[in-house]
Amino acid sequence: MFLKDELLEKIRERASYYDENNLFPEEDYKELKEAGYYRLFAPKNKNGFGYSLKEVAREQTRLAMYAPATALGINMHQIIAGVGNYLVKHGNEKGNLIIDAVSKDQLIAFGISEPNNDKVLFGSISEAIKKDNDYLFKGQKIFVSLAKKFDKILTYANDSTGPWSVFAILDRSSEMEVKNDWNTLGMRGTQSNSIYLNNVHVKDTNIISKIKPGPTKDPIILGIFAYFEILLAATYHGIGKRALELGIERVKSRNSVSNNNMYSNDKDIRWRIAEAAITLDGIETQIDHLSDLIENDINDPFIFQKLSTIKNKSVETSKGALDEIIRASGGRSYYNDFELSRLYRDVLAGIFQPSDQESLHNAWANALLGPIK
Repeated sequence: MFLKDELLEKIRERASYYDENNLFPEEDYKELKEAGYYRLFAPKNKNGFGYSLKEVAREQTRLAMYAPATALGINMHQIIAGVGNYLVKHGNEKGNLIIDAVSKDQLIAFGISEPNNDKVLFGSISEAIKKDNDYLFKGQKIFVSLAKKFDKILTYANDSTGPWSVFAILDRSSEMEVKNDWNTLGMRGTQSNSIYLNNVHVKDTNIISKIKPGPTKDPIILGIFAYFEILLAATYHGIGKRALELGIERVKSRNSVSNNNMYSNDKDIRWRIAEAAITLDGIETQIDHLSDLIENDINDPFIFQKLSTIKNKSVETSKGALDEIIRASGGRSYYNDFELSRLYRDVLAGIFQPSDQESLHNAWANALLGPIK
């Protein structure tokens, strides 16, 4: 395990404060940076630790068990860090722009999602306006974790002359306007504010890839899609695992007056704890399997569908486990100062992150049955 237990305990102690006050967890990131957590994916010959996708996924699950919002925020950095390696491995040397930033402990944000754009990664509604060999990016990005604190951001926009999806890694600049609009039910510590790209100058040297819009196995698309879904699944799985821990502790310490016995000896409560464990079982194995497929370039005709599946399964199983644990834990879990309450609010964020269930089922139906005629 990369992070020391003492550091994780401090992060857990601060989680409720950042949630209650809707603040970015500055101290968490400072200590994660000092521990070298930003550089997990960076190659060993570039000041990094050379971790695999499977290894980073396990670290993210563990961090999420202590502070889900901190884990989800840094997860966006880890996604881009992993994509840098994936690009270089598949012949795109521009991935070194990402690797070099990661090796210098620079924090990278993930600026893909846009308002009302259900294409997400497969076509931007932001504009990439040609200016000589460079571009100007104009448009709005939403749910940008680390929005107020990133050093660099990976984002993309549409060049309508192609059309082309233009992906670039950019330094923070004054043309990026961060809106203070993150006041949400859960995952408050991610501070995933909206960002307006107001004619942001994109130098040709900062362009990582320029491809036709749409689903494709081009390394920039498959890389982002795979690392996003797998690491998101790992993070949300951590929430479910923590809920199970809390549930076990709770029923072992809670007494039933009518039965004059601990709730851990109540057959109905025991069923709920067992159901939570059964629900969570197998998620980590699937994450490991998909990580191996991606890292070893094993061809799978349903890879996009399977990646979407593991993210959805992880979110839904953790949410389902929390339902059981909260029912087993009694009314105290309804209070905001109770950790289970925060976990329940946090896990709900996963249902809004791509791929959602509608997209998932549509992708599988098209793959199995063909498009609707």
